[in-house]
Amino acid sequence: MTRALILGGTADASLLAAEIARARIDAVYSYGGRTRAPADQPLPTRVGGFGGVSGLADYIRRERITHVIDATHPFAAEMSRHAVQACAQTGTPLIALERAPWAKAPGDNWIEVADVTAAAAALPESPANVFLAIGRQHIAPFAAKPQHVYTLRFVDPPEAPLPFVADVIVSRGPFKFDGELETMRARDIAWIVARNSGGHGARAKIDAARMLGLPVIMIARPELPERLRVESAAEIMQWLGHRACLGA
Repeated sequence: MTRALILGGTADASLLAAEIARARIDAVYSYGGRTRAPADQPLPTRVGGFGGVSGLADYIRRERITHVIDATHPFAAEMSRHAVQACAQTGTPLIALERAPWAKAPGDNWIEVADVTAAAAALPESPANVFLAIGRQHIAPFAAKPQHVYTLRFVDPPEAPLPFVADVIVSRGPFKFDGELETMRARDIAWIVARNSGGHGARAKIDAARMLGLPVIMIARPELPERLRVESAAEIMQWLGHRACLGA
């Protein structure tokens, strides 16, 4: 009897949840709790952390989970590492639904860096308008460059004071190319800092930066343990033993 656990929080995870619900597979969708108003899912949903590797392993045993699907954000490294360890401890099959990273295209002006701290260091010393497209958990290193005017975009309004003066846009993606162009032009953006998340929903800002000739400080993905990885919901459905009928 299949009972899947989806570690979600991404658009890809929501598409997978819809496929699993249509196939009437027993499954639970888990949100990490970062977003105060997460999108509704067609599956039973839990919100919040598990309490580390041991907590996740206990949950897998208690809920009789037979398959774990890591469909978290490519930069949710801690959760992904916990999933690898917990599944190894419990002998539970694990698969990652992970979109391919963006590849540099002709006309892109990327400065590729290893992490957020390196991204902050790569910004110029002279004041500039900077679009930080990195999520609210990762902005602290930019307090070292308070001379810049930052634009941030969050799903939820910030609960605590920011470490620098910033213009905050509260909005949920996906974002369109024309809208990203307008955002950058209206705020006279000169630099963009982005994580290499991949996928289509967040790519518009990268395409807009190319159109405007703006430099993008691109943060590389964190290294993760070896695990089975696919890029589509159809492959997940096959892994679960069900035929996928996407688009039907």
